Amino acid sequence: MTPIYKDPQRPIKERVADLLARMTPEEKYAQMHAWWLVLSPDGNHRERTDMSDEFAGVSEQTALSERLKLGVGQITRPLGTHIVDARTGVRAANRLQKMLMEETRLGIPALFHEECLVGLLCKDATLFPSSLNYGSTWDPELVKRAAQQIGEEARSTGCKQGLAPVLDVSRDVRWGRTEETFGEDPWLVGVMACAYVEGLQGEKRDVLATLKHYVGHSFSEGARNHAPVHLGFRELNDTFLLPFEMAVKRANAGSVMPAYHDIDNQPGHSDRFLLTTVLRERWGFDGIVVADYGGVSLLHQHHGVSHDPAESAALAFNAGLDVELPKDDCARHLAEAVARGLITPEKIDEIVARTLTEKFRLGLFEHPYTDEHAISLQSATTRQVAREVATRSMTLLENRDALPLSGQQTVAVVGPTADDPLALLSGYSFPVHLIISDMVEKTSQVTTPLVALRDYLGADRVRYAKGCHIIEQRMAGAPVFPGDSSGKPMQSSPVSQDLSLIADAVRAAQESDVVVACVGDLAGLFQSGTVGEGSDTDSLNLPGVQQQLLQALVDTGKPVVVVMTGGRPYSLQGLESKVAALMLAWAPGQEGGWAIADALTGRVEPQGRLVVSVPKSAGAMPFYYNHKLKSGGTPFAFHFGARYPFGYGKGWGDFQFGTPELAESQVAIDGEIALRVTVTNRADRRGSEVVQLYVRDKVASLVRPLQELKAFQRVTLAPGEQATLTFTLPVDMLNFTSYEGQRIVEPGEFELQVGRSSADIQGRVTVSVIGQTRVLSSDWEMMSRCEVGY
Repeated sequence: MTPIYKDPQRPIKERVADLLARMTPEEKYAQMHAWWLVLSPDGNHRERTDMSDEFAGVSEQTALSERLKLGVGQITRPLGTHIVDARTGVRAANRLQKMLMEETRLGIPALFHEECLVGLLCKDATLFPSSLNYGSTWDPELVKRAAQQIGEEARSTGCKQGLAPVLDVSRDVRWGRTEETFGEDPWLVGVMACAYVEGLQGEKRDVLATLKHYVGHSFSEGARNHAPVHLGFRELNDTFLLPFEMAVKRANAGSVMPAYHDIDNQPGHSDRFLLTTVLRERWGFDGIVVADYGGVSLLHQHHGVSHDPAESAALAFNAGLDVELPKDDCARHLAEAVARGLITPEKIDEIVARTLTEKFRLGLFEHPYTDEHAISLQSATTRQVAREVATRSMTLLENRDALPLSGQQTVAVVGPTADDPLALLSGYSFPVHLIISDMVEKTSQVTTPLVALRDYLGADRVRYAKGCHIIEQRMAGAPVFPGDSSGKPMQSSPVSQDLSLIADAVRAAQESDVVVACVGDLAGLFQSGTVGEGSDTDSLNLPGVQQQLLQALVDTGKPVVVVMTGGRPYSLQGLESKVAALMLAWAPGQEGGWAIADALTGRVEPQGRLVVSVPKSAGAMPFYYNHKLKSGGTPFAFHFGARYPFGYGKGWGDFQFGTPELAESQVAIDGEIALRVTVTNRADRRGSEVVQLYVRDKVASLVRPLQELKAFQRVTLAPGEQATLTFTLPVDMLNFTSYEGQRIVEPGEFELQVGRSSADIQGRVTVSVIGQTRVLSSDWEMMSRCEVGY
């Protein structure tokens, strides 16, 4: 007779109950962690070992083959752990899965997860632009299409859970992981997160998106990796929890990952209030909570809130964790934790039931294997979407009639990022990520700006000089993993100070009509680069001697067009007013060279808009546009503020805004606000604008930000063409968190601001919200909408 749990016709709840009743405690514990293995098609799998073992305090353990007989919850990054072609990797994963299905007592399949923030982290997968690029498009539908393509590559290789997207709200661009964020506005982050989750998971939710890093990770002390976060619940809820709430409630996200830091002395991995009370009980989250790599071990290794691994495991699992990643550093001590009374068998059953439920939902019991002949990577459609994201994210900050470039000009392409494929990639792309693993991956699918410009302009019109290095030799490995320096000597900076190449760059500039100077940073984990996880900074000056290079180029008198790539904005220390043009390309991925060249030569309009403010200097940090009035100090500090504000970006158009008009000057506290504005393109060429709607709560019972983005709409118009935009804003979206920790809307006056950016407001109107203060229901309205009439 077929066991109930093997019968796909039975309800999932019955299958879970039947399987749980058959499992031994050891088999249950095995479902509560992952294995991080280097898989082999011949079945001779081995554990991945590196500095992470020291970081997590790993000791000798039972032979792998014996432990695998108990089953396992997940397998960590089967294709993203080492350089292996996808077909071989899938064959190896199938071999392991076959062993789990046929050679273990109960035949419970493993769930395979991979990183997929900027494309599937796998050899030969498409290398997408960074999250900052996604955000800079201001196009949720495009972000959704990008995530759909990433999801298709993931599905084809057997990945059932992607460790993305990142919902951290940028507060301080010195933080190395700024490149992983969608920007500094919590609502915009939520909009982009919902689009990404919907795209990755698809309608069936057959690949789980993982929301991270829950929560507040980006507001750390000094913008340092893992550092404490100092926030009360009201600000945490209004700013940092908002995008997570949106992605759970609107996009049905399948997984959540807590963060490494502590908030007000409470580590994220043991925070029951956030992981259970808020996430599951208040929001109705029904997926699985997975640990950030090594995060459970940090409870005793770093945070000092537990004595040993058994206690750390109990703290995390009691708080709401379901699966320890990347392996069983603490979960292997669960039997001890139960024996000591630190966690109950009933709690174990509750946790394992959630993991089994997800495996049944995903159809793993019926379809455990992946067709190695159906792998789809680098399809024409996927590459095209990656290029479209890169192209639409090009953000033009300055243009003194230098762009687009003329086809008759000779061009000196100069700079350390002009012909370096790695300079176009962010930290969670496959080639960059594996720098830490003593392996260097070829990047032949990446087109650099130099290659693209030579193709467009002709090799005879383009001179090249590197000008300087950022890092002369990319070293594998990192001083620590991930980011711990206790008891170890601090690493000296790997950034080059060599000035010897500048003279050649100056000669190339002098012999050309215009200079394209490509500068920026290099992504690398844990200080193996200048930006990325664990690669935080104390300065917003360009790394190394790039500033000296730019100064020398400007001093030639030739027009200098600066193209800045990387994971954070940098200051040019005053040269912003002297260069001919300045364009931010962020980390545009494998198609980034084409996107940059398209924008420089006028094949496309630069359409990006800033999603992080570009501060005057590091002294302005932390800075974000939606700050409170007193953030600038008293008197207002001269170094505070942004050189280029949130929402800013130039294009080919010149848009005139009409006076905004309200449909009603008074609205009910449970109603909607309607605002209409007309825009006209006065330029002599077709162009686009992102019309942005901000709100200021004039008087509230608690301090509110000066302005908050609540709606936006891109319009593209021919010369002289006009469009009327009608924004509809639910009053629910004017909420904030009360003294009691509830989302409320208060009556009063609200100023609506319409403009080109947060600092370029073209019109203001005031609406009165009438009624009694209202506590929002759990299904409150989170989204505005816009209709465009031409």
